[in-house]
Amino acid sequence: MSQANQIKLECTDCSYIGYFSRKNKKVIKDRLEIKKFCKKCRVHKLHKETK
Repeated sequence: MSQANQIKLECTDCSYIGYFSRKNKKVIKDRLEIKKFCKKCRVHKLHKETK
């Protein structure tokens, strides 16, 4: 995975960074928000893109 396209997904409740993903930054300008399973909270929560 190239570093330019790699993003971190952080849980909105506990701030646990559990996922890494890729994004085309030329096409998608906004920060990505995905509902995923948080391993720390042990429930499905909203995960937002961080720097």
